[in-house]
Amino acid sequence: MASPRQSDGGGDGRRREGFEMNWAHLHLALNHVPVLGTLFVSLLLGAALIRNSEELKRCSLIGFVVLALVSIPIKFTGDFANEKLAEASWLAAERVTVHEQAADQATTGMFLLGLAAAFALWQGRGKPIRQVTLWAVLLLALATFYLMARTANLGGEIRHEEIRQSGMSPSDENPPTPCRF
Repeated sequence: MASPRQSDGGGDGRRREGFEMNWAHLHLALNHVPVLGTLFVSLLLGAALIRNSEELKRCSLIGFVVLALVSIPIKFTGDFANEKLAEASWLAAERVTVHEQAADQATTGMFLLGLAAAFALWQGRGKPIRQVTLWAVLLLALATFYLMARTANLGGEIRHEEIRQSGMSPSDENPPTPCRF
């Protein structure tokens, strides 16, 4: 049995001693930040709108700008992780492609959300931020959360068969016919 300090650092099944972090590991560690961050900051903005709190509104908008900035390197860690694992026997290229396309959409949504939040902060310098702008940011945040959650789920399906919708890998399009006696 492997000790807790051993890890499959390269995704190739070989155990390694100590703590090693590669691009795939870093990508998996970081990609939760924009998914959960978008949800929590959206809830904070919703509470700010209900309570009519200027401080919470500005805090939420700053949170969206920070999440947009954090999302950029996460996209790159995914690209590097793909390169690192390209030769892995278990890797289904079709699933990676679908995840990467979804990541492009989610990153674009996050970038637009960050721009919208920055615009709202600029618009509200020295005065209250317009409600219509805040509601637009909230709607964009919810759409972005959907894109981020979808991307995360598709990324999970790359390695975890148990969460796949069909339960079959892409290579199982024509499953064998069961034997009948």
